[in-house]
Amino acid sequence: MRRQFTGWPEQAMDVLWELQGEPTHATRERCRADRERLVRQPMIALLNEVADADPRYEDFSVWHYRTNSWWWQNQSAAIRLDRKIEIGLRFSLDGLRIQGAWWYPDPGQVDRFRKAVASEGSGRELSAIVEDVREKGYDISGDVMKRPPRGYPTPTDHSRTDLLRHRSLIAARPLGCEEWLHTAEAVDRVLSAAADLDALLMWLVRHVQHAA
Repeated sequence: MRRQFTGWPEQAMDVLWELQGEPTHATRERCRADRERLVRQPMIALLNEVADADPRYEDFSVWHYRTNSWWWQNQSAAIRLDRKIEIGLRFSLDGLRIQGAWWYPDPGQVDRFRKAVASEGSGRELSAIVEDVREKGYDISGDVMKRPPRGYPTPTDHSRTDLLRHRSLIAARPLGCEEWLHTAEAVDRVLSAAADLDALLMWLVRHVQHAA
């Protein structure tokens, strides 16, 4: 029977404190079972609840441990919406962080993105979406060229000129480290943030995966 999400136990923070800095192999092995039970398994339970609420979020992965200490100190997960387009979550001592990302693009995706940005209808739509997401407190980033690429019509508004420089697009913000992290309320917090990102991610699914 699938475990129901009830929040990260407060002891999860104690485990992550133990893994700060450059933990030795012995420290990692001593913390492994507790980290799995208190940190990683709650992330799996959280995403199962999120997927139950919205079937679009059923394709998710929760990362295991790697050699680099960062992966022990941060529990990351991804919900795949389409190829190279995903919602990312990260639980750490700083709390929970969410991002909507189109990154590590396949060949052809960057060109489709730029054509959609340069087009009046889809370009203006994306510009308005990005501004709305930014006003909701998300940082907008990505792999950005110093200059707009050659060969594309120059938009009349500055924001779209900036978007043309993107070779990836990420909107991210921390959700916080308050008491709700230790309760089932975290599911609603994630779903609310995913709703903030929905218009951006669906624009990317429409225009980056298919010819604009």
